[in-house]
Amino acid sequence: MSAPASQTPTTAAIFQMAWPLTLKAMMLHGIIVIDAYLVSGLGEQALAAMGLAASLGGMLLGILFAFSSATQIRLAQAFGSGRPVALKTGFYAGVIINLATSLIGLGFVLLFGARIIGNLAHTPEIATQAQAYLYVFLCVVLIEAVGQCLGSYFNGCGDTKTPFYSYLIALPVNVTVSYVLIYGLYGFPALGVVGAAVGTVIAAIARTLFMGVRFYKATRAYRNVAGWLHGTLLASIKRHLKFAAPIAGTFVSMTMATNICAMIYAKMSINDFAAMTLISPWVQVAGTFGIAWAQATGISVAQLLAKDTPSAALDEFLSRAWRMAFVAAGVVSFSYLVLIMWSGQIYADLQDETRAALYSFLPILLVLPFPKGSNAICGQTLRAGGDTVYVMNIFIVGSWFCKVPLTALFVLYLELPVLWIFALFLVEELVKFPLFHLRFYAGKWKLGGKDD
Repeated sequence: MSAPASQTPTTAAIFQMAWPLTLKAMMLHGIIVIDAYLVSGLGEQALAAMGLAASLGGMLLGILFAFSSATQIRLAQAFGSGRPVALKTGFYAGVIINLATSLIGLGFVLLFGARIIGNLAHTPEIATQAQAYLYVFLCVVLIEAVGQCLGSYFNGCGDTKTPFYSYLIALPVNVTVSYVLIYGLYGFPALGVVGAAVGTVIAAIARTLFMGVRFYKATRAYRNVAGWLHGTLLASIKRHLKFAAPIAGTFVSMTMATNICAMIYAKMSINDFAAMTLISPWVQVAGTFGIAWAQATGISVAQLLAKDTPSAALDEFLSRAWRMAFVAAGVVSFSYLVLIMWSGQIYADLQDETRAALYSFLPILLVLPFPKGSNAICGQTLRAGGDTVYVMNIFIVGSWFCKVPLTALFVLYLELPVLWIFALFLVEELVKFPLFHLRFYAGKWKLGGKDD
């Protein structure tokens, strides 16, 4: 039976989903920043060791996050359809895939992690500390294999506040335990860099237990729901993996492209490289609001498709969501303006050349959120309709046929000013813009959105 247009979520309902996603993402970045700040008291070698180990551990967590994003879409579809067996199938298939992925990653680190760190570390002492941190951090990966799926379950059901509350618990636990164990306070041993990893493990356990208890109270773990959506658990996992693999592939491709560009940036002048290094995390943090709005929109679209919502109602809903996406882009754009105008106060010790490079980024930063936000709405909507392979291909085109080769050309051969290199962030979005929007307006995604 079709749902009338009046049953589509209001703008206020989408905002209620989006703001916890935004703050959760900002707190996630905040944990990394605070850990680095706490470890910085041990000196540059400890900080380098943590950064080196965290880059490998972060890659594993990122892959889990990508698979969990796919699980979130599946669970939103299941929630929209109102079928408990679909919710049960989507959740447990996601957990099993995440656990298998984390075990593969754990095996890779145990086999090759020491060699990779040894080749990248500047000194044997840094390598030793990085290995110790990484081996403890692997526990975080295993815990988050379940924790990310629990978060995806609540997000998919429209309850984005529960995962947000879990980070409200995790952040103070992480800071307190890490600080005590790094410096050996109150009779505890001084573990140094490893103390930061232990703090992250305990915080992950607390976060996962909080969501796990809420999940069990709400569902009794679906023990009373018989069977699986596709007949058997194995068949369901295969279907789930087929849907999720392109989303995970998109993440891996983007991460590799980002790392390659970062290595190319290192060939620029010190001032230009410093400017790029300073602006990148701010772009990521400030942009979370626009991305969270698109993610909340995608969750709603997945639910609506599962309810057989009429095409006209979908169009009306997305029209409203799009208008607010431009408002969100305006907010992000203004935050970039404030950041650049205050960069002299935030980074008072910067050289004039570095500060000038940051100011030169402002025109790009003011425009970037608008095509990026519109592309995000398209991407999340297409994924909600099951068009994950096409979305992956768009990101591959944007990264590997545009940004990476042009970055190499501009930096290594033409030696263009840093503004040209930074402008490639906007060029990449403009390249993806027609690919996303033409596919979106074709409307084939409206025929998908069900995990039958």
